[in-house]
Amino acid sequence: MNILRTTLCAGFFAIGCLLLTGGVAAYYIGDTIPLQGYSYGSQTVYLFLTGPNLPVNGVALDNINARADQGHFTTVDVDSNDHWSYKWGTNAVGGKLDAGTYTVWVSNSPNDRSHLDTADYSTISVGLGVPSITVLTPAVPGALMLNATPVEASVVINGAYKGSTPLILDGIEPGTYTVTFSHFGYRKFSTPVKVESGKISEVTATLVPETGSIAVNTSPAGARVLLDGVAVGIAPVTLTNIAVGNHTLSLENEGFSPVELPVQVITDQITVTAVTLVPVSAHPTLPAGERGIIPVLLIACGAVGALVIFNRSRSR
Repeated sequence: MNILRTTLCAGFFAIGCLLLTGGVAAYYIGDTIPLQGYSYGSQTVYLFLTGPNLPVNGVALDNINARADQGHFTTVDVDSNDHWSYKWGTNAVGGKLDAGTYTVWVSNSPNDRSHLDTADYSTISVGLGVPSITVLTPAVPGALMLNATPVEASVVINGAYKGSTPLILDGIEPGTYTVTFSHFGYRKFSTPVKVESGKISEVTATLVPETGSIAVNTSPAGARVLLDGVAVGIAPVTLTNIAVGNHTLSLENEGFSPVELPVQVITDQITVTAVTLVPVSAHPTLPAGERGIIPVLLIACGAVGALVIFNRSRSR
């Protein structure tokens, strides 16, 4: 009895070729598929094909119009080492193959599929697909239109400074970018922005002011507190959500001298201000050494009044 062993390899006479005992080898219509195997005791092998829209008993591999049940096969010689090989060009088969799974039948005698009970044979399964063509078209750049409140906010895209708002950037490759807005006295704002081919992506950012707090304590307590000229409370008091930067703090309390002082607000910090108020003097005096007239005492009695005046000479 002849023994047939059939393999489908990635290359002609390849070493370590794949022995197909099941499974399907995948190719595209138009590929040249190397077939090879061994046939012991036979000088010729007969190949035929079955598959989608082909006669059930098979056709020759090199001409799908030649039916195996009418005696048409693709014949291949077996060499002295009992080896045979054949390159099946799927683009030269006398017609058009459809996509699908095909079976290549290899027999040691010219028997079609309906008469294989009297022959030794082997099979190879081959999957044929339709080759696809991918057309790569150059991407059309997009654009970014960037605005922010307040204006003149700095813009950084993917870590690179691009300018200040309002800002329009053309020629941006499609993709997703990280856009960061920043402005002195305001918190940074970052957002991912998708740029699409041929389109303008618009972003408007409203920045939130950086703020801090001021804790005001006075001795004695109860002073009226004004910040930048606006009444904001009675000491002791803590003023929150105050814009970062320099401000003017004013303190007023009856019977005490008013106080005005600068105060700096730092982001997310509390600036503590403690003030001791100075009482207002009941009898203010002139500097020593000044010559002048100083009213000392006013005496009133009925309709007669007298004003007592002392003259003080300048000390020498």
